[in-house]
Amino acid sequence: MARSRASRHLSRSEGMPRPASVIVALLLTLLVTGCAGEPEDFRPTPTVGVTADVRPSPTPDRTAPAASSAALPPTAVAIPSIDLSVPLIDLGITAEGGMEVPADYSKVGWFTGGGRPGGYGPTVIAGHVDSPTGPAVFIRLRDVGEGDVIEVTDAAGMLFSYVVTAVADYPKSSFPTQLVFGAVASDELRLITCGGVFDSEAASYVDNRVVFAIRVP
Repeated sequence: MARSRASRHLSRSEGMPRPASVIVALLLTLLVTGCAGEPEDFRPTPTVGVTADVRPSPTPDRTAPAASSAALPPTAVAIPSIDLSVPLIDLGITAEGGMEVPADYSKVGWFTGGGRPGGYGPTVIAGHVDSPTGPAVFIRLRDVGEGDVIEVTDAAGMLFSYVVTAVADYPKSSFPTQLVFGAVASDELRLITCGGVFDSEAASYVDNRVVFAIRVP
C-alpha cells in the first residue's frame, strides 16, 4: 500500500479497547492508502506476507465461552484453508490518528483500538500482501472465501472459531470505515490487506481487501 501519514502501510510485493464510536471517528479522518515501499505510518491498512508454519502458542485446548465484555487480547490467528498460522503483534494508533501497520512484512497485527475475540464488536487483524522483495504474510489471503474457517487464540489459550461470510475489495479512496471498524452486536472478525491492481506509478495497490467473519460455536 502507498504510505499514509497516520499509520504504517501495507507493502507492495504490514488496556481495554476504546469506544468504537471514538475509534471510527478517528479512522474516518484518514485515507486508507496502498501497499508499497518501506512501511511507515499509515491509515487502517494491513499487510500480507509469506505463508507461515508457526503454530499458535500456547496450543489451544479449550473451547471458548460465549461473548463477554471481559474478553482478552488475541495472540495468534490461523487460517487452515491457506495453511497460515502466525502469532499476532499489537497495532495501536499513531500520533496522527491512524492505525499502525506491521513494520515487519512477515508479521500480522491486531488493532488494539478495536474488538477482542469473545467480546462484542469486530476484532481487526491486518497484514501485508507483499513487500519490496517479494510475497508477504497475507499473500494467500486472496484465496480465502466464504465458508472458510479462521481461528483466533486469546491470551489465555482459548480458541475462537469464525466462519467467513464475505470477502470484498474497496477502493482506498472510499474505504468503508464504519462498515469495517464500526460497532456490531456480535463477535465478529475483520482481516485487512491490500488488493486490486498495483499502480506502479503511485507504488501502491488501489484497493484494500477485507475478509468479514462471524464467530461460530
